[in-house]
Amino acid sequence: MYNQTNMFNELNTAATKLTNSYTAFKNLPEITLATTPKTKIYTEDKLTLYRFDRSTPATTKTPVLIVYALVNTWQMMDLQPDRSYVTNLLNQGLDVYLIDWGTITQQDKYNTMNDYINGYVNNCVDYIRGHHKLDKINLMGICQGGTFSAIYSAIHPHKVKNLITLVTPIDFSTNDGLLFKWAKDMDFDALVKNYNGIIPGSFLNVGFEMLKPMMKINKGQGLMNAINDESKLLNFMRMEKWIADSPDQAGACYLQFMKDLYQNNKLINTEMVVGKHTVNLKNITMPLLNIYATEDHLVPPSATIPLNDYVGTKDKEIYSFKGGHIGVFTGARSQKELAPTVGKWLLSRDK
Repeated sequence: MYNQTNMFNELNTAATKLTNSYTAFKNLPEITLATTPKTKIYTEDKLTLYRFDRSTPATTKTPVLIVYALVNTWQMMDLQPDRSYVTNLLNQGLDVYLIDWGTITQQDKYNTMNDYINGYVNNCVDYIRGHHKLDKINLMGICQGGTFSAIYSAIHPHKVKNLITLVTPIDFSTNDGLLFKWAKDMDFDALVKNYNGIIPGSFLNVGFEMLKPMMKINKGQGLMNAINDESKLLNFMRMEKWIADSPDQAGACYLQFMKDLYQNNKLINTEMVVGKHTVNLKNITMPLLNIYATEDHLVPPSATIPLNDYVGTKDKEIYSFKGGHIGVFTGARSQKELAPTVGKWLLSRDK
């Protein structure tokens, strides 16, 4: 029977946890992300192109450019030293470049998909090609950045040696994820107009939280369980800092991405027009490694796997990773399994 003694015991336990929480947070060191050394080598508007520093020469002659999504920031790939996908790629002998899209403002609201793909990505590719005196480089696209990379590779196949896509949406006809269901009926024109051409990152974060409504409760429990362990608490806070740092989106690009892809599936139907180019996935004739996460609630496997059915290359591989959208990069299995697999795949095609 629930009595006063039980109630006072629970209140006392709660008070102790609150006291411990205050002490733990007060004594925490500064939360830092993306500590792998890197060098800024090219800038354009808000964009920065980084090259990650190596202490030894790369074992591959062809560098790889990482194209991250416009949503959230690339720092998730370098969350902390012992959970850094970037560091792991460096350890595989790769020469790694990465695009940081930066923080947009009102003057960027008219940026289109063409600006990002045939403008920014193409300029970064050309810079790296010129620096290394190569005709082609490797392209690695993450989530929406993978969609951009697939489109880029279909438009500019003569500049891409190998294409790697990770948790990348390609076939938007699926209803396996809530995001794909909701997007089909949303009025994106009204949304962009309402926000005066810039979609706030905070708005997108609310939508992502709604996809898994119990996540906040689970986070609270996870936080309480980590209070007395500084290492676990720092892990928790790094992830929360990354989640909270969601950049705003250029309305023009957001509008085309959501309407042409989520609502009309134009990429699969060979109706997607980016700039002056009609995108045909059959033009992807370079080797392809397509990686999906089995438990991905943001980009379900059914949105990713079909890419291999539409490309023109015969050298194509599907890789199934047991985990979620973020675990592909931050989980312990990722560090032991995925980055080494990517490194071996690229090394075997570095001829």
